[in-house]
Amino acid sequence: MQNEAFFLTGNNHEIQISLLSWALKTPRCSALEQIPPAGPRPYRRTSGNVFAKAKAMVGGYNVRFTNKLKLASRTTVGLICALGLYLANLQLSGNFHVISTGEAYRSAQPTPARIDAYSKQFGIKTIINLRGASQNASWYKAETSEAAKLGITHIDFKMSAGKQLSQAEASQIISILENAPKPLLIHCKAGADRSGLISALYLAAVKKAGEAAAESQISIRYGHFSLPFVSTYAMDRTFEFLEPSLGFSDS
Repeated sequence: MQNEAFFLTGNNHEIQISLLSWALKTPRCSALEQIPPAGPRPYRRTSGNVFAKAKAMVGGYNVRFTNKLKLASRTTVGLICALGLYLANLQLSGNFHVISTGEAYRSAQPTPARIDAYSKQFGIKTIINLRGASQNASWYKAETSEAAKLGITHIDFKMSAGKQLSQAEASQIISILENAPKPLLIHCKAGADRSGLISALYLAAVKKAGEAAAESQISIRYGHFSLPFVSTYAMDRTFEFLEPSLGFSDS
């Protein structure tokens, strides 16, 4: 620059004129030249960005939760189906189990054919029917007829799966368990609830097998549900009620 150069000396008037002259003659930048060079734009933390990020996170959580819910539902359905098949198999097989080898067995309502098979295989000498006498019922007629044919002692002891036994009733059935000719076959209708309690009493009062062994007879393994809100929980309550008289006072 010549006369347009800044004059830093002199009076203020001369400096202002020189600055004005330089500003007017200096070429101006085009619009494109004013655009900053290309490159990544700096991230601005705006409310829109925060909302989008939060929405994406919530969406991710919803997907994961939905997947877990589907997995839990499938698992639950699978378990219910497996349990249903297991319980159905118990009934198809007669729900027959050993309580004490050579002494006591338990089952659901036995058919004449099964009574005959149990007699031959296990030497059953006594059948204890927990459903009680029912003279006009076909199942009762078939059972007593087959027992008589095979020379098996038949004892009726009526009890309900939904009603707790009294101490007197418990003492009565324990006396039967102790004195009846063995091996015994104990049965009710399904072989799950009443049979479970009486099998537990056999192990606790007759065999003196201990609390854990006795209580194991009242379980889902045989089709019994130990749930306080179902009526058959009366069998669990009965055993708990009888524990002191059975020698389990610390329970």
